[in-house]
Amino acid sequence: MKRNLGVSVYPDHSDMEKDKAYLSLAKKYGFSRIFMSMLEVTDGKEAVKKKFKELIFFAKDLGYKTILDVAPNIFSELGISYDDLTFFHELGADGIRLDLGFDGNKEAMLTYNPYGLAVELNMSNDVAYLDNILTYQANTPFLYGCHNFYPQEGTALPYGFFEKCSQRFKKQGIRTAAFITSQSGKIGPWDINDGLPTLEMHRHLPVEAAAKHLFATNLIDDVIIGNAYASEEELKALGTIDRYQTEFTIEFVEEANSVEKAIVLNEQHFRRGDITDQVIRSTEVRKKYKNQENAPHDNEKEFQVGDVVIGNDQFGKYKNELQIVLVPHRDPRKNKVGQITKNELILLPFIHPWTKFKFTEK
Repeated sequence: MKRNLGVSVYPDHSDMEKDKAYLSLAKKYGFSRIFMSMLEVTDGKEAVKKKFKELIFFAKDLGYKTILDVAPNIFSELGISYDDLTFFHELGADGIRLDLGFDGNKEAMLTYNPYGLAVELNMSNDVAYLDNILTYQANTPFLYGCHNFYPQEGTALPYGFFEKCSQRFKKQGIRTAAFITSQSGKIGPWDINDGLPTLEMHRHLPVEAAAKHLFATNLIDDVIIGNAYASEEELKALGTIDRYQTEFTIEFVEEANSVEKAIVLNEQHFRRGDITDQVIRSTEVRKKYKNQENAPHDNEKEFQVGDVVIGNDQFGKYKNELQIVLVPHRDPRKNKVGQITKNELILLPFIHPWTKFKFTEK
């Protein structure tokens, strides 16, 4: 399933022209999905329709797909019905996200709406909600899942719970989404905004580290910035990440030589299938570089978790094999060539047997 990057906009808390400028900027860096909140509308049906329609069709012209976040009170406020999604079709929306659920049969029926609108479910509950909907023979290509975000510090999901919730959707082949938070964004749906992540461990992380983590889990297809507006620097950083394999950011030691840098940066790495607990081994590179000399350096101190080491001239047939340290140890036959940046150490548990990975230099 192809993976997407998304942004969030809050038309009832922002300026239309600023929203448009933000969407144009994000599109430049490869964003293609919009989460748009309708939870706070109070202006009446015609005013709401005019405002949202203008912004959604502007986004559509840029190539975005827009999912509207809705709740039962919105239907009452606007005098519309879940049994007729014409209003959202006229706005230009590509789908609606149900902040609250029904009995399963209702959600399944909604996936057969005549406009082909996607129906997105709240993923942040470890219950058989999705299974119930599927028993009613939902139209699954139009059924999506999306986690919540959590504006209050300390209230977002722990990883283990997130994993269990997400697995319920992925094992059924449902498209999934989750939120990360901009460190510069100030706009959200409520008056409290300590960031808008799905996972608490992401609240103070750079956006690229959080996104890499979500993609590395293989549980999330679409990563959305929950708050607005992310900085251009953040949008650019997200636009350059590899969405399909982990790409570690490395800080080289001063003595790292040209051969070692070529091994690290220019090769497609994968973890050897017969794994060890001590290191992640990328062994194919030693064959390509077996005739390249590699004098010892930075090889006397204890290696730490996240250090990238390469076998030196003292290591026989293992010379120029690349390893990532998982357990601290000493071995003078290996040179420390750099270390993975601190924020990306959370990616290490997702490098499984045969997992592909690469490096970029900080």
